Amino acid sequence: MKFGLDRLLDERKLRKPLSGRRVALLAHPASLTGDLCHSLDALAALGDVHLTAAFGPQHGLRGDKQDNMIESPDYDDPVHGIPVFSLYGEVRRPTPAMMDTFDVLLVDLQDLGCRIYTFVTTLRYVLEEAARTRKEVWILDRPNPIGRPVEGLMLRPGCESFVGAGVMPMRHGLTLGELARWFVATLRLDVDCQVIPMEGWTPDAAPGYGWPLGARTWVNPSPNAPNLWMARCYPGSVMLEATTLSEGRGTTRPLELFGAPDLDPRALLAEMQALAPQWMHGCRLRPCSFEPTFHKHVGTLCAGIQVHVEDAAYYSHEGFKPWRLFALAFKALRRLRPDYPIWRDFPYEYEKDRLAIDVINGSDLLRRWVDDDQAVPGDLEALATTDEAAWRVARAAALIY
Repeated sequence: MKFGLDRLLDERKLRKPLSGRRVALLAHPASLTGDLCHSLDALAALGDVHLTAAFGPQHGLRGDKQDNMIESPDYDDPVHGIPVFSLYGEVRRPTPAMMDTFDVLLVDLQDLGCRIYTFVTTLRYVLEEAARTRKEVWILDRPNPIGRPVEGLMLRPGCESFVGAGVMPMRHGLTLGELARWFVATLRLDVDCQVIPMEGWTPDAAPGYGWPLGARTWVNPSPNAPNLWMARCYPGSVMLEATTLSEGRGTTRPLELFGAPDLDPRALLAEMQALAPQWMHGCRLRPCSFEPTFHKHVGTLCAGIQVHVEDAAYYSHEGFKPWRLFALAFKALRRLRPDYPIWRDFPYEYEKDRLAIDVINGSDLLRRWVDDDQAVPGDLEALATTDEAAWRVARAAALIY
């Protein structure tokens, strides 16, 4: 198969409209060719693309920042001699001066298929600014590594944030090119936005179900996205960022496991099984111990649970529901220990007036369900099922593949 970048590099006719125009690139560390050349270097080597600027999203163009909410500065690229503007620093929306450095912006970002991944919001912002300044945007499309399934509550209007760019569920099932089409349509943007589609992407094919396992090397799109297994867990495990539980940052398996020094994994698993065993399908759950080397509970032995989705013998792409699984873990912990301080109260992605769990979920509905001792799994299931069905209809016109 070919990604959008590969096609642009290989097919001169696709590049012809760029002739004589100033071109900028929005990219990150996973913006690579099949032979692992960064897209900025590959485009510069062509000789017929006039690069005048580059942009880096959260974590930077080359991947310079480890944790969330660590900003990156602007700088001049020492190899190509062009300015590199940070869209996760002093600004998160490109300024008029930044937009004035190019005529066409190429967007080559590897997404994880989850609403809260900030590259989705960065995409919206550059499309909006391109509409205002009459610039073109080309999306060099890449796979959604977790494929087509949809899961989670829709973001409620008025709850938008840098981790909530639009009214979509946690797991949207679109590629970045398809998301661009959806943004242009729903926001009614008057912008020249083109998608260079992939060739041969089969999101329903085993064993990758979205990611071409065996055909393309996985490179971290952000520092704590080290493999496909993390990506599969992420639409649920990302909620751990809003809790006092460690999400495994500071271990070799971030966002595939969780725990705390005072957790009882076996009791938690038993309570989850009693509440909603159907939400635990499609994976294996293993009690484990780990000691984070940084971040929450640093240097302290934690008891926890690892979510295993790497083995085709037990992984079910349609059966695995990570958002429900982690919601269930929170509900089980609340039932076992009603006074446990699950929710962290801290500024999350520039939001200071709402709890992080509400920012991540795009409303307070999940938190209220967890904390309500009368609420049962069926209550959340009814809300989520309705939202998921509505999203499948809403996204249909944006599909390319």
